[in-house]
Amino acid sequence: MDTKVAILGGGGMATACATLLTESSNVGVSMWVRKAEIAEDLRKHRENRRLLPGVSLAETIQVTSDIDEAVDGAEFLVVAIPTEFLRVALTSLAPHLKSGTPVISVIKGIEMETFFRPSEIIADVLGPRPVVALGGPSHAEEIARRLPASVVAASGDIQLAKQTQKLFSTDRFRVYTNIDIVGVELAGALKNVIAIAAGICDGGKYGDNAKSAIMTRGLVEMNRFGSALGAEPSTFSGLAGVGDLITTCMSPFGRNRKLGERLGQGETLEQILSTMDAVAEGVNTTRSVYDLAENKGLDMPITTEIFRVLFEGKSPNDATQTLMTRPQREE
Repeated sequence: MDTKVAILGGGGMATACATLLTESSNVGVSMWVRKAEIAEDLRKHRENRRLLPGVSLAETIQVTSDIDEAVDGAEFLVVAIPTEFLRVALTSLAPHLKSGTPVISVIKGIEMETFFRPSEIIADVLGPRPVVALGGPSHAEEIARRLPASVVAASGDIQLAKQTQKLFSTDRFRVYTNIDIVGVELAGALKNVIAIAAGICDGGKYGDNAKSAIMTRGLVEMNRFGSALGAEPSTFSGLAGVGDLITTCMSPFGRNRKLGERLGQGETLEQILSTMDAVAEGVNTTRSVYDLAENKGLDMPITTEIFRVLFEGKSPNDATQTLMTRPQREE
C-alpha cells in the first residue's frame, strides 16, 4: 500500500468510492461511519444492505466509527456527507483532522442561508486546504457494480486534480480534469432542481417532448445562474453539466427525479420526504437558488415554478401551465 484514503461518510456514494478505490493494489481505504451500529453492520455483512444491496465490500476496506482510527496516516480525505449535514459533521470532526490534508468532495448541493458550495463549507470549517470536486454522471448504484462511467475532477490546484484523476481512474471509470471548481459544484447542485421538474413530467405523464424541453431549458438556467456566479459557461456543456443532468433526469436511481415523479402523481412534499431513505439535495437547493436568483434579478422560470410547488403549495399542473403560457420570445 502506497497511499491511504479516508472516506468520511457511510452512504451509497461513500461505499461506491471505497469499492472503486480498492481496485488499485496501491491504495488503502478506510471508511468513517458516524453511527457505530451501522459501522458494525457494514463490517459484519461486508455490504451496505440499505443503500447498495448486493455490492460486496472488500475485506481490505477498514470500516470504523472511530475517526482517529479512520484518518490515521491518510494522505487524502474523501468527503461524502450530504450538504445539509456537512457543516455540523465537519465541525465535530475538525479536531481530529490534520491541517492541510487534501480533500476530494463528491458532494452535490448548496448550503442554505450561506449559499456556500461544498468546497467553501470545507474551507470554512477545516481551514484553508486543497480541495477538488469530483462531478459528473455518477450514480453510486452503477459505479459500485463496475458499469462504465466518466467524471471530472475540478480544482484550482490542477496538480491535485491530476492526482485525483490518477487515484480514481480504472478501466471502467474514466476521470477528466478541469480547473473550474465553481462551475462543477454549481452544476452538480443545479441539475437536482431540474431533475425534480423532469420527474414531475414523468409523474404527470406529460411525455418525452415535455421532458426534453425541461432538460434543455433547464440547462440554459443552469448556465445563466452559474455564469452569474463566476463559472465558465463551457463547464455546463461537459460531464458535470449536461452529462450529469441527463443521468439525473432519466435514471430510476435519481432521488430528485423520483421525488418530482411522486409530486406529479399527487403526493405532497411532506409525504414524500417522510418515506425516503436518502437525501434529495434538490429540495434545499431549490430554495437557495430561488432566493439568490431573485436577489440578482436572474430569469429562472423553471426553478421558480419548482419553488412554488415545493414551498408554496402550487400544483404541478398549474406550474406547468405557467411555464407553457409565458410570453413568447426567441430561443
